[in-house]
Amino acid sequence: MSDEQKKDESTTPTAPKPGVLSLSIKEKGALYAAYMPFLKGGGLFIPTNRTYRLGEEVFMLLSLLDDPNKLKVVGHVTWVTPVTQGVRPQGIGIQFSEKDGGIEARNKIEALLGGALKSARPTHTM
Repeated sequence: MSDEQKKDESTTPTAPKPGVLSLSIKEKGALYAAYMPFLKGGGLFIPTNRTYRLGEEVFMLLSLLDDPNKLKVVGHVTWVTPVTQGVRPQGIGIQFSEKDGGIEARNKIEALLGGALKSARPTHTM
């Protein structure tokens, strides 16, 4: 391999592809357990056994309750539960982006949950 070929290969940017998750939450109780209102912009805990790194970008397709429309949301991994912790499942916490569907997702989830957001019931994260 020539020096020129080596140089071209070493300077070619190779950004990792973001993970794509499809999540369907059919019940209000499950949405309450997964939602993370304490994150700036909101977020969701997603049960998964796939390995993710903190800060990794994730693209989500969310189906919420009976709504036939899927929300397209970009977020970043801010929480990792590597293995089941007691009653808490293995998975990741995703903080919604302030653009790319994040605000829409947060507003929709908070409207669906309404007064349940003030509940003291345990969730997947707290």
